[in-house]
Amino acid sequence: MSLAAKSPRKKTAELSRRPAPDAAELLQWYDRQRRVLPWRARAGETADPYRVWLSEIMLQQTTVKAVAPYYARFLERFPSVSALAAAPLEDVLRLWAGLGYYARARNLHACARTVAEQHAGRFPDTEEGLRTLPGIGAYTAAAIAAIAFDRRASPVDGNIERVITRLFAVHDALPGAKPRIRSLAEQLTPQCRTGDFAQAMMDLGATICTPKAPACVLCPWSVPCAARAGGDQESLPRKAEKKTGALRRGAAFVAQRKDGFVLLRTRPEKGLLGGMSEVPTTEWTRAFDEASALHGAPLKGAWRRLPGVVAHVFTHFPLELVVFAARLPNRTNAPAGMRWVAPCDLEQAALPSLMRKVMLHQAAERDSIDRPR
Repeated sequence: MSLAAKSPRKKTAELSRRPAPDAAELLQWYDRQRRVLPWRARAGETADPYRVWLSEIMLQQTTVKAVAPYYARFLERFPSVSALAAAPLEDVLRLWAGLGYYARARNLHACARTVAEQHAGRFPDTEEGLRTLPGIGAYTAAAIAAIAFDRRASPVDGNIERVITRLFAVHDALPGAKPRIRSLAEQLTPQCRTGDFAQAMMDLGATICTPKAPACVLCPWSVPCAARAGGDQESLPRKAEKKTGALRRGAAFVAQRKDGFVLLRTRPEKGLLGGMSEVPTTEWTRAFDEASALHGAPLKGAWRRLPGVVAHVFTHFPLELVVFAARLPNRTNAPAGMRWVAPCDLEQAALPSLMRKVMLHQAAERDSIDRPR
């Protein structure tokens, strides 16, 4: 008789007889299967707190594949926390451009300065000490404490959350289930090799206990896994329905001189895309009126509305921008708070992904007009 066909009472009794998950089994698997990552110390090496911190900040809400090239460029430009602290924020934002969630970049710079100025260039080696630094929350503090300093700490990222949810068959929906998941993770964490254990949990979730089609037959914890025993591993974790913000709309203005210079400005330090560069735009609102959009143009000129829109999705709302373009004389002065940027400097400007989409939209339309018929 299959497990699925058994009575609920027999099924519950059978699940209760599962052996408890053993941290040693996971560590043995990790010693054989650990991923090679650019920020991860090799077996027997001591982890570098700066590299651990840098990678953890970059990996927040971003994939390993996306982070790897950014991490390499950052490490080449800023090989130490002191080098990062001494750099202008503009340089940090420029290298970060395209990675998203730009408050992380501002906090990264602020944290580096705090470590350099208040901690003699050394990161605190406890969760409590790490939590006092800008941009370091509960998860990041636990991850750095465990991986860099081998403190008994239990970081819970998305991968670990999924592993714990399935291992203990946590059917409560996220985010409400987070406190229970964190408690279960803490109970599993061993006294020794806590950094390896945390990374083993991350690797297990990333390579075996994947969101779809988990490779349960390869899992070192397949026997004690309650979700696998119950046959519902693919339905966990459960998530509460996510509310999507209402669509916002606005206009972007690509002003370009005849010599190719483009008009840019810097967004306020605080708020969405804070400190990043952008072409001038109107406000992004739900009640955007395209008919009056040109009242928000930064300069007088022969503005041309480009076909189509630029669509972008932020964490809390989707956005659509109509794009207006104008060619202006070389002698045109930049309005207060704005600047003309040479074409050769645009690639290095701290332009977020949204603004690069706007520039590409304008370039594609310009090329279509200039192309021979």
